[in-house]
Amino acid sequence: MENPQSNMANESLPTVEEDAPSISGLYELAIGATAENEAALIEYWQQFGFSVGQSGTLSATQANQLYGVNSSLRSHRLHNQVTDRSLLRLMVWEKPVNEGLGLTPLKAVGSRWGTSLSLDVFNIANHAEDAMLLWSRFANAAGLPVYYVPPQRNLIYRPDPFQPFIQANPCVHEMVLIQPLTRQVFFERHDYTRPNSGIVNPDSHFKASEFVHAGLIVDCDHEKLDFYDQVLGLRRSTNNSESKYVEASRRILELKGPENGERMLNYYFNAPLTSSTDKTQARSGNFEVLRFEGTLINKLAYSRPGSLGVCLYTMKVRDIEEYYQRVSTSEATQVTQVYENEFGEKSFSFIAPDGYFWTLLEG
Repeated sequence: MENPQSNMANESLPTVEEDAPSISGLYELAIGATAENEAALIEYWQQFGFSVGQSGTLSATQANQLYGVNSSLRSHRLHNQVTDRSLLRLMVWEKPVNEGLGLTPLKAVGSRWGTSLSLDVFNIANHAEDAMLLWSRFANAAGLPVYYVPPQRNLIYRPDPFQPFIQANPCVHEMVLIQPLTRQVFFERHDYTRPNSGIVNPDSHFKASEFVHAGLIVDCDHEKLDFYDQVLGLRRSTNNSESKYVEASRRILELKGPENGERMLNYYFNAPLTSSTDKTQARSGNFEVLRFEGTLINKLAYSRPGSLGVCLYTMKVRDIEEYYQRVSTSEATQVTQVYENEFGEKSFSFIAPDGYFWTLLEG
C-alpha cells in the first residue's frame, strides 16, 4: 500500500556509503505453481505487463538443499518494465508441499502480497466483481474463486485547509485482489507522481507496474525486526509507528481497532543505496511490515517454498559470502549453505527471526 508516512521519514535519514556491502530491496516475489496451472498463470501475469525473461530447473536433491523441498523444480523469472528489482518468479513444483495461503485475507501471520500501481484500478475491480459473481452463480464453471476489497480512497499529503478545484488533491484508490495462487494490492495515484516507483507497462491490459511494495504481516516482538536493518542492512524508514489509518485503509486491512484488543504498528524498509532525499525519486521494491498486537491466525507454514501461491521474497546482494556470514551468525534459523539456484546464481536461504523464509542471491 502507498505509505506517505514512510516516504516522508526517508528525508531525514543519511545516505549509505557507495562502497558499503549492498543489498537490494525486493528482487523477486515468488509464486508456487504446478504444471497444470503454469501456462494459465503466465497468461494471467501477462495481462498485468509481465513477460518471461529467463527459465531454469533444479533436481529434487538440489531444491531440497536450497529451499527445503524434496521436489524437482522449474522456475520462470518474469519482469514488467523494470528489470533490476520487483520481478516475479514462478516456481513450478512437481510435488507441492501444501495448497498455500489460498483465499486467506491479508490480515494473517505469514501473509505476503505484492502492491502495484495501476492507471485504471476500477477496471481491475470490475473484473474482480464479475469473477466473484460468476463463481458464486455457476459453482466452478467460470473460473477461480476470488476474494477482493473494492477500491477505497485514501488521502496523500492533502493541504489543510483544502480548497477543491483550486489546490491539488493528492490521493490514491486502493483495492485488494486475492485468488488461490495470487495476492495483490493495487492503487491508482491522483494529483501526484513518483516516476521511479511504479513504472507502468502501457501495453498491458490492466496498465500495471512492477511491485512497488511487498507486504508482510507479523505478530512477533518488536526486537525481532531489527534483523532486517542490523543484519541484512536494509534501511528502516518507519519504525514501530502506530498506523493512524483512515476508514478506507481499515477496510483494506480489515482492522478491528484497539477497542477490540487489536493494535497495528508499521515498519518500512528500503534498499540502502536507492533511498533519496527527494521523495519524487523514491524507487520501487520496498517492504512494508505490519506488526499486529492481537490474535491472528498463523499461516507461516503455507507461505514458504513448496507452497502454492505467494511463497517467497528474494533479494540480491553484492557479496554472497559476506551475507552468508552475517546471517549464519545471527538469530536466523535453518540457514542453508551457498548453492547455485535454478538460474545458476549463488544463493542461500534462511528463516528470519520473525518466521519468514527468505532467499538471497548474488548479482
